[in-house]
Amino acid sequence: MYSLVTIKDVVCVPPRRFGEDLKKVIISELEDILAGRVDRDIGIILTITDVKEIGEGRIIMSDASVHYDTTFEILAYQPQLQEVVEGLVTEITEFGAFVCFGPIDGLIHVSQVTEDYMNYDQKNSLLVGRESHKLLKQGDLIRARIIAMSLKDTLSNSKIGLTMRQPYLGKLEWLDEEREKKEKSIEKGSNAEEKQKDQKSKNKKSKKGDK
Repeated sequence: MYSLVTIKDVVCVPPRRFGEDLKKVIISELEDILAGRVDRDIGIILTITDVKEIGEGRIIMSDASVHYDTTFEILAYQPQLQEVVEGLVTEITEFGAFVCFGPIDGLIHVSQVTEDYMNYDQKNSLLVGRESHKLLKQGDLIRARIIAMSLKDTLSNSKIGLTMRQPYLGKLEWLDEEREKKEKSIEKGSNAEEKQKDQKSKNKKSKKGDK
């Protein structure tokens, strides 16, 4: 879930940047410190969207920088357990598929791809269904659900576990194929029902004619 969060903090502006536009400098300093960091309460900090208020600068004897009480706004993403996400497969390994969704990567373990057993084709970098022959490869678009999370202080240290073994989840191409099959099955059933009604109607007319 994405959100805009307002934060109050002290920002230090170093002497080398005293001549620059203050608001731009503060945004730049905040980006260097916060962008890409993970906060347990607000999630993954993506960017600084605005600086709303800058207080009077203060100089501390032991520090040449100027310290500003600042109110600013950030864009953050907080992944949620059971959240359904769509993403791009970035890598296939023998133990599963790595998927990029939003600002973070998740792993679909090989056992969580489909109900079918998936074999790893190392030569072609594919996961292949033993019975279904379904293929999962780099560049595929998928829909999955978050089933495990371990958020640390940085993205590189954080881990997200995903599954596609639930209804309406999977490779988008598979879902489109399944929807088309259902639509054809419903249409076929509807046509068969109409034919059955027509036949019954003909039979009734035939019986009346015999009388």
